[in-house]
Amino acid sequence: MDFSFTEEQSMLRDTVAAYLGDHYDFDKRRAVAGKEPGWRPEVWKAFAEELGILGAPFSEELGGLGGGPIENMVVMEEFGKALVIEPYLGTVVIGGGFLKHSGYAGAADLIGGIIEGKVIFAFASAEPMSRYNLAVVATTAKKDGEGWVLNGHKAVVIGAPFATHLIVTARTAGGDRDAQGISVFLVDKAAKGVTTRDYPTVDGNRASEVYFENVSLGADALIGPADNGLPLVEKVVDEAIAATCAEACGVLRKLHEGTVEYTKQRKQFGVPISSFQVLQHRMVDMFINVEQAVSMTYMANIKVGDDAERAKAASAAKVQIGKACKFVGQNAIQLHGGMGMTDEMAIGHYFKRATMIESAFGSVDHHLSRYEFLSLGKVA
Repeated sequence: MDFSFTEEQSMLRDTVAAYLGDHYDFDKRRAVAGKEPGWRPEVWKAFAEELGILGAPFSEELGGLGGGPIENMVVMEEFGKALVIEPYLGTVVIGGGFLKHSGYAGAADLIGGIIEGKVIFAFASAEPMSRYNLAVVATTAKKDGEGWVLNGHKAVVIGAPFATHLIVTARTAGGDRDAQGISVFLVDKAAKGVTTRDYPTVDGNRASEVYFENVSLGADALIGPADNGLPLVEKVVDEAIAATCAEACGVLRKLHEGTVEYTKQRKQFGVPISSFQVLQHRMVDMFINVEQAVSMTYMANIKVGDDAERAKAASAAKVQIGKACKFVGQNAIQLHGGMGMTDEMAIGHYFKRATMIESAFGSVDHHLSRYEFLSLGKVA
């Protein structure tokens, strides 16, 4: 795929890469991920104030850089190379996406807070029994005068330990698996009745089990239409998939580059193992998988703004990314041997992140099925 970045997009990439090169080396990242609180607020502040990248996909009228999905893609790919654990995806891509697309009355103020680094979002959608189906929602929101009362449990809410606000899907009508009857709510994490159990994930991020017990919400907590919020959720999640694919491209590049470098140094029978033809073939296959993943990611981010093509493009890219994460990641570990999974080596951390991305927002099988349904003109 022939895709040329604008001068501004190239400058954005260079700016992010330079900052991460100076402040986000592997040892620093490993130390931060291994202890509380699991992230660096000062880095998040730098993203906002020094780099201005938290405004990358927002219009200039809102104080942003006037970008969109491509700018998110640029940032996320560089974040993947450095294994950044700060909550850009949950806050800027997902939180910002809901605010931009919903017509929410308070969107301008909240987006301003995102850009300044003061508002941090986490997306509370998954539940213990929901798997990858966005329509499976058991959490309920019942009318209470002009407002709502929220009850339920959300599982593995990535970035929730850092969040100031949660975006929560809840059932306001219909049965547990009905597409109709889903609404989206903005919840202050400090609200009475919200409790969390925080924990680290295998890839060095942080997540929470979030429980809602009779949480009172005002009428202004509703984001988008009542009972018909699923299309909005699907749109934002497809944008998140496209951004996550971009992060995966950065991870995959580092897995391939690290493996090539290691095989040039590791010797067997007195020669570098990179001279063995069978290993050269394997690394070429890894390279091909990386390049195919990059091309599909670019395609998805180009089409994510087109509602007619968005869902198919996101699922197609996620299938390719999932396959590449498995193939490239497993081969990288195999070529490194057992030491590849030691905590001291970066390659193992990239492999763990690739493994988590493989199943994020849906597995390969899930998105193959979704793509088939969409191709037949059905609803996934």
